[in-house]
Amino acid sequence: MKRYAIGIDYGTESGRALLADLATGEEVASHVTPYPHGVIDEALPGGRRLGPDWALQHPDDYVEVLRRSVPEVLRMAGVSPDEVIGVGIDFTACTMMPLDKTGTPLCLREQWRDEPHAWVKLWKHHAAQDEADRINEIARERGEAFLPRYGGKLSSEWMLAKIWQILNEAPHIYEQTDLFIEAADWIVMQMTGELVRSSCAAGYKALWHKRSGFPSADFFRALDPRLEDLAQTKLRGPIAPLGARAGRLTGEMAAITGLNAGTAVAVGVIDAHAMVPASGVVTPGKLVMAMGTSTCHLLLSDREVHAEGICGVVEDGIVAGCYGYEAGQSAVGDIFAWYVEQAVPQYVKDAAQREGIGVHEWLERQAAKYRPGESGLLALDWWNGNRSVLMDANVSGLLLGCTLQTKPEEIYRALLEATAFGTRRIIEAFADSGVEIGELYACGGLPQKNRLLMQIYADVTGREIKIADSVQTAALGAAMFGAVAAGPEAGGYDSIVEAADHMARVRKETFKPIPAHTEIYEKLYREYVALHDYFGRGGNDVMKRLKAIRAGLNG
Repeated sequence: MKRYAIGIDYGTESGRALLADLATGEEVASHVTPYPHGVIDEALPGGRRLGPDWALQHPDDYVEVLRRSVPEVLRMAGVSPDEVIGVGIDFTACTMMPLDKTGTPLCLREQWRDEPHAWVKLWKHHAAQDEADRINEIARERGEAFLPRYGGKLSSEWMLAKIWQILNEAPHIYEQTDLFIEAADWIVMQMTGELVRSSCAAGYKALWHKRSGFPSADFFRALDPRLEDLAQTKLRGPIAPLGARAGRLTGEMAAITGLNAGTAVAVGVIDAHAMVPASGVVTPGKLVMAMGTSTCHLLLSDREVHAEGICGVVEDGIVAGCYGYEAGQSAVGDIFAWYVEQAVPQYVKDAAQREGIGVHEWLERQAAKYRPGESGLLALDWWNGNRSVLMDANVSGLLLGCTLQTKPEEIYRALLEATAFGTRRIIEAFADSGVEIGELYACGGLPQKNRLLMQIYADVTGREIKIADSVQTAALGAAMFGAVAAGPEAGGYDSIVEAADHMARVRKETFKPIPAHTEIYEKLYREYVALHDYFGRGGNDVMKRLKAIRAGLNG
């Protein structure tokens, strides 16, 4: 009898279930469930308006993926639930929520549904920047040992800043909260009935350390006396490593999903981190670019160093026995989508429709006709702030060099190039700190869809780029962890390294740098760095002043 695992990938706007063959990694069936409520960034479902930089979600949307997508992949493949030995979950992070004593998200309670802070805070919720700034200031003053592990600066996207924002702006919600939990851990808890926190999410997003645990009560008290017992109370719960079995599927969830009760469920993993072994990367020195709405840069190493702008270095954080480094860009695909949805003229959309292709594809074709530097444009890739290396959500996008002759496809290309420059800046930050990068891999949706983008990345970085064969890399990685949670006794695997040997694949085609392009991009990159440092390191804080004016006008 064949053996399968299911990986469930929770993204920013939808969730996907993937049924994978354990022997070969073949992706037998997949199904996507768009979140019914999407990203809640303007108003709550009840109508209450949200302020700038908010990004929330509805927790039942996550359960809807289990209701719809899991039964559908079984139906599509004609696979019996007896053949599915494990389920793995990956999730965008830090996506967190407050729970009451029954494990119910507060926003699902009638009395709290119109309270913004009772809802799920999506990873790209940036309204806690003031709290992040204060956390960094106090941690530096106290010389906290954890700070260098996060590049010397914590993000507003991380767990602590979001929790403190709730305490500051809605202390009654904080008081009603029994647990603050990552969405990945919550959905695993719904599936198994067990509270088990992921060491991956806790390590990268909540300051937890394998040997020393969470920061001290003294540090939390220095932030705010009301936070003193946060780790022991509202962040309590066992923390398990990747590949561990969080529990087994309950009878109730078996009825919802169509799987057997007792099926092994793996500890949750951050979506980008699941892509690393799914790309076949399980040894040091290989940087994986997990490219989608944002990009995470993941690197395995045999040693720990403290590099500027890293989002975290966690022992065993991605693959057991290695230090896992994370850096990233807060928007990549989101920038291209913004441009297409908000700024592309109608004639471009009409032309794409006439040719029977999408707007992105039309722009890519036109932009590919230009040589590097031909448009005279240069952009900064900060449409959603800067995660690495500045770790500053209060900077914003910039497009320089427009004239009355500038074409839409030229702007599109400049935005593609800006994200490549941002990635090169991250690579150089690693190199400057002595972290070796031998090879580049790309995975996720963008590398499969946009050849021009990947060629630009190769030209800008001056490096060959290998592409993961799967277009559903996160879901495949989650399925691999599900196979490890099931274990060899059930027909699964003993480790993620063994699972990768059987299930991960890389395409034969690679993208190699074109020397003539690389030469021009060297000049453009120097100009990018000059703008990056001028607007990002205090030379001119106009971006932050503009945000402050907007915030003042919005009360």
